[in-house]
Formats: sequence, structure tokens, C-alpha cells
Amino acid sequence: MPIQVRYAKVEIDPETGLVEIVGYVSIDDCGRAVNPMLIHGQSHGGIAQGIGQARLEQCVYDRSSGQLLSASLMDYAVPRADELPLFKTEISEVPSTTNPLGMRGGSEGGITPGLAAVANAIVDALAEFGVEHIELPAMPERIWRAIHRSHSQVQGR
Repeated sequence: MPIQVRYAKVEIDPETGLVEIVGYVSIDDCGRAVNPMLIHGQSHGGIAQGIGQARLEQCVYDRSSGQLLSASLMDYAVPRADELPLFKTEISEVPSTTNPLGMRGGSEGGITPGLAAVANAIVDALAEFGVEHIELPAMPERIWRAIHRSHSQVQGR
């Protein structure tokens, strides 16, 4: 079984709900790494996509017509380089026993595990405010509302 490790560290401004990803570590087992630079590059792209899905990207449709309203990059937010941390990506080379060259797919895990790592880091950071769940994408307004909703519930008890 290939090894995949993801770790994301975030900081959240409770006054604005703004999330800053301050660290991200990824370890992938791709069997024998034929081109490590390509694997790292693909990992970086996948991680950026996972971060985008966790924090920004949302398809919005018109309720009456079903028309996609977020159909261009003017309306559909993707992360910019200045919103991403420096990624620390590593490769674990454990040769595959089912491939004669010892290779297996590598770096595909950036997107889905990246999404989960960032979402879990956000929920973990919000635990001190009593927040146990956040709808994705975890945009600042949603985070701010979750903090204040939780704070109101605690005060109302």
C-alpha cells in the first residue's frame, strides 16, 4: 500500500474569518521515482488545487434556469501564488512489488488529501471557538459566521 502523508497548518483571524495557510507538508510513495522533479511539480499543482477546493472554489447556479453563474475565472476563485505557502514535498521510494520496474502512480494524491488536510486544519483551528464543522469552501464569511454562531450559543447557555 502506498504511503501518503499530508499536513497543513493554518492561522485564522477571528475578526475577519481570513485563513492563512502557513505550512504544508506532503509525502508520497510513488515506488521508483523516474523523474523526481516532475513528481514534485505535479504534487505542487495538486496541492494548490486541493487548497482551492477547500477555501475558494464554488460552482454557483441560477436556481430558476440551472445556468452556471461562476463560469469564468472572473467569478470562480482559484488560489494565487501569494495565497499559497511554500510546500514541503518529499518522495518515499518503496519499490512496487506488482510492477517489474518498481513504479506506481505518484503525486495524484495532492488534490483530495490536500483538500482534507486543509479542511481539517481549519476545523482544528476553530475548535477553540467551539466550531466542530465548516461547510466547504471555507470562505472567510462562513468562518466568521461559524465563530460568531458558536460564540452566541455558548453565551446563550
